[in-house]
Amino acid sequence: MSTTGRRRHFHEELDTLQERLLEMAGLVERLLQKAAAAAVARDPSVADEIGAADDRVDELELEIDERVVELLALQQPMASDLRRIIAISKLANDLERMGDHAVNIARAARRLSETHPLPEIRELREMADITLEMVSDALAAYVAQNVAGAITVCETDDRVDDLRRSMYRILVTHMLEDPKRITGALELLLISQNLERVADLATNIAEDVVFLVEGRSIKHHNASKLPDREEDHQGSGAPPSAPPPVPDEG
Repeated sequence: MSTTGRRRHFHEELDTLQERLLEMAGLVERLLQKAAAAAVARDPSVADEIGAADDRVDELELEIDERVVELLALQQPMASDLRRIIAISKLANDLERMGDHAVNIARAARRLSETHPLPEIRELREMADITLEMVSDALAAYVAQNVAGAITVCETDDRVDDLRRSMYRILVTHMLEDPKRITGALELLLISQNLERVADLATNIAEDVVFLVEGRSIKHHNASKLPDREEDHQGSGAPPSAPPPVPDEG
């Protein structure tokens, strides 16, 4: 095959890889929307549907992984093409984890529907709305290669962290006031933790957009980091008595 033919084949394979990633992104975004709505409404009906759909997310991640390995091994891409393939691989991993969190949220919503009623927690709806917006904006920034949009996503993550801490305080108060609320409050804590992790993953995607477009990292207090980012994003500000990390159920 001529050099021109090899380049054409490479870009066709790269386009297919991009198509699979976008299919995966659209599916994960829909699962998160359904899971978040179920959590807010305490709706038990979508847990099985989301669990089944997450199997397709897993299949797409495996296919993307295989295609990435093939492209790296056979084509040995350089410069911007290499960054693009690496970014796709990392995005696929983040999206797969988001799918798992959607499953966790939907299952927690199902269990929540069977518990003693709790007063409405307005912070939950706000947290869900902001998290979903972060996911949508991060994916849009990737498609458009929009660095400014990606940085805005990173800056928004602190709001989700603040809301999770606020929910923690509110739910602890409810548990102390009425022990019958403990089980439901724990499910809401689980939901808030999974939403926070989805927001963290959206931030990862946004950071990878900057790497893809500009070839620089804004992770881990790199010299080109965003200003005023917290030292340890994943664990920032959690109260000492907060529940331990929750394993993915998916």
